[in-house]
Amino acid sequence: MRLPPAAARLLPAPLPARAGLGPRRGAARPPEQVENKTKGKLQKQICQVVLDHFEKQYTAELGDKWTSVRDVLTCPSCWQYAILLNKFSQSAELENTLRVEGYHPAFQGTLPYLPRSLKCYISRTPRRFPAQKHQTGKLKEYYLLNAASVLPVLALEVKDGEDVLDLCAAPGGKSITILQCASPGQFHCNEYDDLRSRWLKQTMESFIPNPLVLVDAPCSNDRSWLFSSDTQQAKLRLIQRKELSSLQFQLLRSAIKALRPGGSLVYSTCTLSKAENSDVINLILKSCANVMPVDISEMAKAVSQEFTFLSDTQQHELLVLPEKGKAWGPMYVAKLKKI
Repeated sequence: MRLPPAAARLLPAPLPARAGLGPRRGAARPPEQVENKTKGKLQKQICQVVLDHFEKQYTAELGDKWTSVRDVLTCPSCWQYAILLNKFSQSAELENTLRVEGYHPAFQGTLPYLPRSLKCYISRTPRRFPAQKHQTGKLKEYYLLNAASVLPVLALEVKDGEDVLDLCAAPGGKSITILQCASPGQFHCNEYDDLRSRWLKQTMESFIPNPLVLVDAPCSNDRSWLFSSDTQQAKLRLIQRKELSSLQFQLLRSAIKALRPGGSLVYSTCTLSKAENSDVINLILKSCANVMPVDISEMAKAVSQEFTFLSDTQQHELLVLPEKGKAWGPMYVAKLKKI
């Protein structure tokens, strides 16, 4: 297939991790219990080992902001879910229903990149729209996700005919968001964990008429780690977490090698950790002379009414901080360009 010049775009998202950071099993040692106040039913349980670790690290990194972020991350009843509509299975009736129920478009500002085909709805009220079950041969009408997960795709600015590589693709939210925005020339979704690869494949089959390339890579994030059900496994993850920045750096180096001159790269994670976010990007910028940062501050300004960002970041990066009423994130996004 003939490819346009400088077309390859790479989206490492979210965090890469080793096999030891995989699925969580078993029961935790006396965790804090999270109760659904409206229904009075016990829901998720906080892993105290992870919370204690986060208290130390994020109090040092975020200061007073950590208290409000922690309150959201440890309270699933505060979490919000965006509804990404599937352009391959459009329903005017669904859009009308969402508006009647108080949902509104998540992205309404003057963004540098906002395809008309991308339709994502949110509600200020913490609630979850009913999920659609997977049915072989039938496309779903929408996908539930954290609205902050759309920001890396908007930063990437994919255009029709360009090549895209999603390096850590499962469960597939960013992959299908990319395809709601444009029609890539070639689209490769990379996922090396077998279970997550099957999950990714099912997601793509549910939203895309003709899924493209599916390969293999796992991920981890602060929100899910806080509710790890196995204390020993959580301790192991926290030890191995120190190695993640090295793994992410190697992943980005490989991505840059695969990127054509003039091509763009967006790096995103689902963590607040400075070591896995800005420190990794700064190391890349120092060690790779053929890479330069790309300003995404205009995108952040355009969506600032719906998202809360950490204030002291560089123009080529942003960090979404969850807060009540805007419970999106954590999500770190940085954009680079190969020269």
